[in-house]
Amino acid sequence: MTTFARSPAAFPSPLRPASMQLSCVVPVFNEGAHVADFLRDLHTVLRDLADRYEIIVVNDGSSDDTEQQVAMVALECGVRYLSLSRNFGKEAALSAGIDHARGDAVILLDADYQHPLALLPDMVQLWRAGFDMVYGVLADRDHESRLKRWGAGLFYTIMESGSSVTIPRNAGDFRLLDRRVVAALRQLPERNRFMKGLYAWVGFKSVALPFLPAQRVSGASRFTLRGLHHLALAGLTAFTTLPLRIWSAVGAAISLLALLYAAYVAIETLLIGNPTPGWATITVGLMFFSGVQLFSIGILGEYLGRVYEEVKRRPMYLIAEDRDHGRILPPNADTL
Repeated sequence: MTTFARSPAAFPSPLRPASMQLSCVVPVFNEGAHVADFLRDLHTVLRDLADRYEIIVVNDGSSDDTEQQVAMVALECGVRYLSLSRNFGKEAALSAGIDHARGDAVILLDADYQHPLALLPDMVQLWRAGFDMVYGVLADRDHESRLKRWGAGLFYTIMESGSSVTIPRNAGDFRLLDRRVVAALRQLPERNRFMKGLYAWVGFKSVALPFLPAQRVSGASRFTLRGLHHLALAGLTAFTTLPLRIWSAVGAAISLLALLYAAYVAIETLLIGNPTPGWATITVGLMFFSGVQLFSIGILGEYLGRVYEEVKRRPMYLIAEDRDHGRILPPNADTL
């Protein structure tokens, strides 16, 4: 069940104790310019928020000085540093952090300051009020290009039309997960992950928290149009078969039109005596239907490709290095 609230004060009754152990998962990729400052600021916020906490930094194959910058503040901030063996993508990095988190609640956020640290106390307050998942939603998308807004709208429309799982519009990875949600996510076997869909699929009592993203402190978004396209394909193939159904309907409609046209040509030829259309008409028709067939095969191939990737059962990610500075939380997550 999902609730939309503009203020955590709407849920004042605490259902969970004030004492808690909190994990923060921060995936990073080439964030060396600002990651040290971000971790210090996050550390300052967490000190007043939880009795015990950990910051899990997942380095997703950065090629800049991200590792060195994290190492500078690791002891000061009690960072657990996970370095993946290569760039596996943000979905895999988030999964690695979730798998290794040990807190009663787990907060996921980016290191570029676009996810406001000022909202972390509100998230924790809503968790204490009984919500298992608190997710941030963009209050508006005016800062994005028209193409990106149009693409996002089309994606959500398709998902809402063909999926049994309702994925909240404009929600991202900025969220708090209760330990029960973490345990549920860890049971899911998918290798090709669309995390926004998985958060919605596991369910649990959820609440939306609107926010306005701040300007990136440095650099540009790592998500290119190509990357967003791949992410959208992952979501569509994982959570809906609507494209297959659409093209089944298109195929049936084209077959019906072809039969009607054949009947029209036969009647015109036999009764009126007009000659049948020439080679140009036949060539155009063949090219059109060939294009439709190839497009349909491409859609089917996307689904088969995902199945092929899953049956190989390769690991979702590989960890090259795991450094825990300070061991603020117990080493065994199963004891929490």
